[in-house]
Amino acid sequence: MKNFPFRRFSSTLLSSTEKESLTAEPVVSGILRRRNWNPIPIPHRTIPEPKGQDLDFVNVAHSHLIHYEWTKLDSLSSGLTAFRVKHLLLKIQKDHVLSLEFFNWVRSQNPSLHTLETNSIILHILTRHRKFKSAESILRTILASDSINLPSDLFEAMLYSHRLCNSSALVFDSLFKTFAHMRKFRNATETFCRMKDYGFLPTVESCNAYISSLLDLRRVDIALGFYREMRRYRISPNVFTLNMVMCAYCRLGKLDKAAEVFGEMESMGCSPSVVSYNTLISGYCNKGLLSMAMNLRTLMGKNGVHPNVITFNTLINGFCKEGKLHEANRLFSEMKAIKVDPNTVTYNSLINGYGQEGNSDMGGRLYEEMLRNRVKADILTYNGLILGLCKEGKTKKAAYLVKELEKENLVPNASTFSALIRGQCVRKNSDRAFQLYKSMVRCGCHPNAHTFEILISSFLKNEDFDGAVQVMKEMSGRSIVPDLDMFYKLCAELCQSGKEKLVMLLCSEMEARCLLPKGFNRDKIICSGLNNENKAFRDQF
Repeated sequence: MKNFPFRRFSSTLLSSTEKESLTAEPVVSGILRRRNWNPIPIPHRTIPEPKGQDLDFVNVAHSHLIHYEWTKLDSLSSGLTAFRVKHLLLKIQKDHVLSLEFFNWVRSQNPSLHTLETNSIILHILTRHRKFKSAESILRTILASDSINLPSDLFEAMLYSHRLCNSSALVFDSLFKTFAHMRKFRNATETFCRMKDYGFLPTVESCNAYISSLLDLRRVDIALGFYREMRRYRISPNVFTLNMVMCAYCRLGKLDKAAEVFGEMESMGCSPSVVSYNTLISGYCNKGLLSMAMNLRTLMGKNGVHPNVITFNTLINGFCKEGKLHEANRLFSEMKAIKVDPNTVTYNSLINGYGQEGNSDMGGRLYEEMLRNRVKADILTYNGLILGLCKEGKTKKAAYLVKELEKENLVPNASTFSALIRGQCVRKNSDRAFQLYKSMVRCGCHPNAHTFEILISSFLKNEDFDGAVQVMKEMSGRSIVPDLDMFYKLCAELCQSGKEKLVMLLCSEMEARCLLPKGFNRDKIICSGLNNENKAFRDQF
């Protein structure tokens, strides 16, 4: 995305003098009005009037059309030309229903008769009558060819037929929105730039579609740059725009910026919605700023905005991640008291929270409550239950739950295997844990650094150093950098058992693959090995 077209207008800033001279006035019907700034005049291209046989054909076909005499029209289909289709569309353009029926009829007879001009005319007709879904459907069909020059040529055709159809800015807005929905961001940006050149601006709804598509693909930087362009050209954002901008800032970790947008909502004519509060609450919870999240939850009530299940789920998950299960449970009770029904996400957060604490009894009670309330359990529910059991070393009960997955048509994932591996490690069954790791890989699940560290720690506790090294090599084979303290511990244990050469070889291999942990000092390991040798020598006397 290095040369993404949007970069040029997000980086091209106006000087203070230029800003004053280009003070914008309100956007009227999507047309940009600025003092001391003149957009390019909209070009106009006339088309020759039909004569002779063309005129006779158009008149007869028009008569059949307005009387809905499709059978008679079928008999004329062999005489259709792009020129005649164009004139017929212009003659019936005030009737958008008939225009669309005729357009589709021509496509069924001979699709090649629809040129960029005829496509442009039907788009003008539909957007002028605010039939945007039909217009977008036609646009998607046109743009499906993916021809490089098509977007530019289509814009030109729409521009030249604009005055011919007494059209509005909405036709270009529809094109911009369709590009956004199709995630053709480069084309959307170029359309936006060209619209501005001719004095047109997209609606805020279309801008929202563009920003939303960018956020879906995590192009936060471009989304925020586009929002700045919206403000620069006085396209008034609505609450949906501002919610997305807050979301973008939260994803970047710029909570102060998100809070600033939230605080400016009222002055911009937008009342914060429950989504506005939820977005900022989520941002605070992700950063562990739970007191600020709760303050915002309190502010919701004062401002008459009722929290929904997403509000409570976000807060409960935030407290569970911090191990503050008492506070999470209090929120759980509160949501039920005010008739906000807990869903799968609510129960999963709590069950996983208790699972992390090794409290399988509480997790089991929540699971039973889920079933009583007919809340659907998913793989995350079972993973939380299995984790709780495994942390307590109750591997047989965990294995029973794994069998239940098949009955529920659920497939074990990486977290399921990691929990089971942990359970075997708690019971000091390192070999069984490693066999589970191999099963995990065979099933296509990808172990993370934490899974490997649990395995290595288990092998070290059992003084199975060869097993620990084997796991480290598996970890290295997946290009995962080990934790610094854990790697030092492994090297120290190997040195104490007289395997200094193995340590040096392991370090060299990992260094060659750039997998040594940041801050690792090989000399520290060598010194540790020498100290162990000296100690062994002294112990002989």
